[in-house]
Amino acid sequence: MLDGEPIRILSGAIHYFRTVPEYWEDRLLKLKALGLNTVETYVPWNLHEPRPGEFEFAGIADVSAFVRLAGSLGLHVIVRPSPYICAEWEFGGLPAWLLAEPGMRLRCYNEPYLRRVDAYYDRLLPMLRPLLCTNGGPIVALQIENEYGSYGNDTAYLAYLRDAMRARGMDVLLFTSDGEADFMLQGGMVPEALATVNFGSRSEEAFKQLRRYQPAGPLMVMEFWNGWFDHWGEAHHVRDADNLAQELDAILRQGASLNFYMFHGGTNFGFWSGANHGDAYAPTVTSYDYDALLSESGRPTVKYEAVRRVLAKHMKLPDEPLPAPIPSRDYGELVLAEQASLSGSLDALSAPVKRTTPEPMENVGQSNGFILYSTRVSGPRPDNELVIQEVRDRALVFVDGRCLGVVERADSGRSHPPIRFDIPPEGVRLDILVENMGRINYGPLMRDPKGVTEGIRLGNQFLYHWELRALPLDDLSGLDFAPWTQAAPEAGGQADSAVKLTEGDPVFYRGTLKVAEPADTFLALDGWTKGVVFVNGFNLGRYWSLGPQRRLYIPGPLLRKGDNEIVVFELHGVNRPVVRFMDEPDVGDRG
Repeated sequence: MLDGEPIRILSGAIHYFRTVPEYWEDRLLKLKALGLNTVETYVPWNLHEPRPGEFEFAGIADVSAFVRLAGSLGLHVIVRPSPYICAEWEFGGLPAWLLAEPGMRLRCYNEPYLRRVDAYYDRLLPMLRPLLCTNGGPIVALQIENEYGSYGNDTAYLAYLRDAMRARGMDVLLFTSDGEADFMLQGGMVPEALATVNFGSRSEEAFKQLRRYQPAGPLMVMEFWNGWFDHWGEAHHVRDADNLAQELDAILRQGASLNFYMFHGGTNFGFWSGANHGDAYAPTVTSYDYDALLSESGRPTVKYEAVRRVLAKHMKLPDEPLPAPIPSRDYGELVLAEQASLSGSLDALSAPVKRTTPEPMENVGQSNGFILYSTRVSGPRPDNELVIQEVRDRALVFVDGRCLGVVERADSGRSHPPIRFDIPPEGVRLDILVENMGRINYGPLMRDPKGVTEGIRLGNQFLYHWELRALPLDDLSGLDFAPWTQAAPEAGGQADSAVKLTEGDPVFYRGTLKVAEPADTFLALDGWTKGVVFVNGFNLGRYWSLGPQRRLYIPGPLLRKGDNEIVVFELHGVNRPVVRFMDEPDVGDRG
């Protein structure tokens, strides 16, 4: 019921943090034109509190602006405001700095954890309170926690979150969402909150199971999975539009409300993509296209039309035109004619810290990006095998500046030979560059510190006394670029203690893209192996030749008329530093 009248919620998920703000209105208008009356969004805690007590609610993080915009367009809003969101998002939305705090236990009635949740709620919820429907705003419902029954059974924790919301004036409908399995509903439900279910098919079975636990009240599928997400090294997931239409029709015939997950997926910009761990660690790609009703770049898909046909059978559709298509352009090839080696740029990017052991990122105040571990090892020592115990998630190993290979998480499923080397009498310098590929966002292995979590050894002997450099790559303005040559230059005068990774040294490549009219474009990196792309200082995200994603989406608002700085940080080298800007996406072959 809303304002005393019955309402069926027909919602679609759009995450404000996966779409540039300039395109929020376009995506919302396409949702409304489909016939939906509500938009749903998660709120990622780690985006809004990147460091303890430091909050960010501007730009792409301006959740209030997104909610107000949706309300101004006549849409209701469902907000799922953390502390945990899953969402294939880095650490499921939890801040990485929680892992560095003593006594911290996640997602349960743990006082250090709840103190942090309370401090976050004290900033977030007062911003949402004026936007509640009880105060004349568009927010009609708030989620307490996300799929908690899949993780735990601490209903005292859920009750604490419920009461924390109520105490801060959240007097709209509160709900939980879980799968339909018995243990999920038993662990995830809490009194005084509507239970909803998540599924992609067999709605009759799911709702029947829900009725066993919640005999009365409205039926709602909070996540109707219309597509799926991709991991690096897999095929792109696709769901048949006709099958989706049949399942949608079944839900509507039962009188249920629903939320399409996703209506529009968007992009995991920067280092925000998460990871899963079933049989092996599996990091999520940069694109969050999700095979959704709108593509990653906001184009209506065949699913959009299939859903519209089904909705027309059950309701009168709005007579509203779609917004004009957003143009995309092929800007052609660009030679990245300047470069700066990582080894020559270390002092511009970070300050070294000394540690007895090679501690994980979180212990040096870092959440994302890369971390470099450096030490000297005495000699002579013949035939040494390097063991990283354990690496999270992927390391390049250098001995006296020469790259000897790659080490990945032991259960990653990728084949790399053991790294063995001799040490001469004068000893060697050992450098290990570790990349955080995304913290696990779902399941029992979520406690996922990054970097080296235990130690580094040669054989059975642990190595001590390390120099650590945090490399979040959040500011590249200090890089000193030089004209591109086949051998990487040592740019930007380095201190004597800096690493000289002359063979296989990761390199920043830079070029200037001249644009007459900014438009959407798609960056192809054929011939490149693995790294990160920056557009006018904005971290666009990771690329990897493993696929399935072959092009990175660049929204037009990230470009400007005239000169645009393109920087590619390549880990493994490239024969010719050329990229291509295309007018069509390529998120991978169909699964």
